[in-house]
Amino acid sequence: MHDTTITSGPQPQQFLSFTLGGLEYGIDFAKVQELRVLKTLERFASSGEIIGGVAVSRGVIIALVDMRLAFGSTPDAPDPMTDVIIVRLSSCVMGMVVDGVTGVLTLSPEQIAPLPPNAAEPRPDYLLGLGQAGGRRLILVDIEKLMSVQRPTSARQVA
Repeated sequence: MHDTTITSGPQPQQFLSFTLGGLEYGIDFAKVQELRVLKTLERFASSGEIIGGVAVSRGVIIALVDMRLAFGSTPDAPDPMTDVIIVRLSSCVMGMVVDGVTGVLTLSPEQIAPLPPNAAEPRPDYLLGLGQAGGRRLILVDIEKLMSVQRPTSARQVA
């Protein structure tokens, strides 16, 4: 009797890589709807603290999140060729303004290492690990979890 069951381990996964403040990050390529250059988007709202305004892409109104500010860097004024990654999340479609898109990488599970522990503070759950391929190191981010992070608000005392 022959066993015809095929067991396969975790499959390789594709990540879109991009730079922010000199570091390279990766998000699940399946979440990416399209890539655009910032100057090609029709923008019609002013920017806020992290929300870089509102734009129209293919007839859909999307929020633009300036990931450069969200990750703590102080970017120069956007270059006309600044990249926007339009992602389809479970709750919405939105645009992420990044320094630049660097490509698509396929990583096997063996190429993804957990992030080293930080005793000072717990690691945010949106960080998946470190991807390594061809001498490159990417910080892998769960974009769904990152975009659902609530910023702490100052506590008000009730009299």
